[in-house]
Amino acid sequence: MRRGGSFGWLGIGAAAVGLWMMGYGIWRGEMKVVLEKAINICMECIGIG
Repeated sequence: MRRGGSFGWLGIGAAAVGLWMMGYGIWRGEMKVVLEKAINICMECIGIG
């Protein structure tokens, strides 16, 4: 059974934009910054750092 409308294309478009933004962030080096922040938060919650 097919749903009415073009919401399938909207989901595909949103996924494509999300993947493009992730790629752009990785290209800019943001992955390193996010990983460092995640490590700092984990160390503070555990109480090691």
